[in-house]
Amino acid sequence: MAVPSSSDDFFRLLADPTRRRILDLLADRGTMTVGQLAAEFPDLVASGISKHLMALRAAGLVTATRQGRHQLYAINGEAFANALAPWLARYEAYWAAALARLRDLSESTDQRHASRQASGRGA
Repeated sequence: MAVPSSSDDFFRLLADPTRRRILDLLADRGTMTVGQLAAEFPDLVASGISKHLMALRAAGLVTATRQGRHQLYAINGEAFANALAPWLARYEAYWAAALARLRDLSESTDQRHASRQASGRGA
């Protein structure tokens, strides 16, 4: 499985709305066959969906497992994480601070709630 070699490759692959929709379907519904996916794209033929799946599979973002006469496609979460990690790391500081503030707010709210409970004033 070849993970896209750069963020540009990854985002170029995901620039296609059909590929993004295929990934959304797999994320929402789990493993699906080409036929099941093609049913969601009435304007496309199954061979068109297969070409998109081949591109996603070549990038390692989906896996295919043969079951009888069907190929079952699923998202490869590890490949997604590996492809996105370098790009996301650059922006981590922006959301890390916000998450820390949210954690602090939640903890202070929990502490106030616990103090009220202990003093008998209720919620």
